Amino acid sequence: MKHDARFQSASARRGALLINLGTPDEPTTSALRRYLREFLSDPDVIDIPAPLRFLLVNCVIVPFRSPKSAHAYRAIWGQNGSPLRHFTGSLHEKTAAALQASGIALDWAMRYGNPGIGPALERMRSLGVEELTLLPLYPQFAQSTVTSTLTHVNRLLSQMGWSPRLRVIEPFYRDPGFIEAQASLIRPLLEDKHLLLSFHGIPERHITRSSPDCGSCLPRAACEKLEHALCYRGQCYETAHLIARALGLPPSRYSISFQSRLGRTPWIRPFTDHHLEELASRGVKRLVVTCPSFVSDCLETLEEIGVRERERFMGLGGESLDLAPCVNDSEAWSSTVAKMIMKEASDAGTPATQ
Repeated sequence: MKHDARFQSASARRGALLINLGTPDEPTTSALRRYLREFLSDPDVIDIPAPLRFLLVNCVIVPFRSPKSAHAYRAIWGQNGSPLRHFTGSLHEKTAAALQASGIALDWAMRYGNPGIGPALERMRSLGVEELTLLPLYPQFAQSTVTSTLTHVNRLLSQMGWSPRLRVIEPFYRDPGFIEAQASLIRPLLEDKHLLLSFHGIPERHITRSSPDCGSCLPRAACEKLEHALCYRGQCYETAHLIARALGLPPSRYSISFQSRLGRTPWIRPFTDHHLEELASRGVKRLVVTCPSFVSDCLETLEEIGVRERERFMGLGGESLDLAPCVNDSEAWSSTVAKMIMKEASDAGTPATQ
């Protein structure tokens, strides 16, 4: 994807940056080593003392996980390369086209890997951008995504000696455009099947750090209402209930779980792999799974759910498991993203200080 093709003019004064999480450059062990080392060395991702994190990442996780992850990535790598990079680049192109008349210069970057945030910020500065809107492409708030991204942007701006007016689009977990864009991709698959909304898991301590009062909520089977503004788990439940409402589903037709846990530390529950076993034991045979903590299909959706967990469910006696695509570069989603950016550019905005 060519980045310079979607800038409106060299005299632009307003700019916006789409930021997704990241992806390795290629599905090889060496590329995964580089990517995992950068990703897992982030103190907002593995928040333990630096010496312990260095040993854990470089002596345990990276050596043993890189070959397995490379094999998994090869299973989803397409003609366009990494699905996450392809869909993010395509979303950028479609959103930029929708912003053409607004005069807002649009670029995109990854928190980890390539294309990097630093070069994107340099391009914005070279265009004379004075007001920069950031859209972290994470529907729900989490320390390991939103906080990490904003901290990194502020660090880079400080190193550059550049101080544009920053505006940040907050997590869009209940944005009507996002909810309907995702629901519209589930609807054709649903029929009379059970819907499982599987979100990416995070350690419980990340919840209690951002929302200390949520500690008593974590043992519960569900978050009945969103009481804490920065509670990732509560925001996930809110997203799930809104999608189910858009689809007209009663509580018996859908359930919520969390995938992709790592290590022995307590992670938020219920776990997706365990919940699939529970659904099978209840006699659920036909299942649709959606992953609305992601806006772009990636390893966690296409391989973890679409391959491994499908095999698990079928082995438990299931008849079908259909994976609903993420919102990706759909017209409904790119239109929603353009509206978010234009609205933020016209509002007071939020300083990027988290």
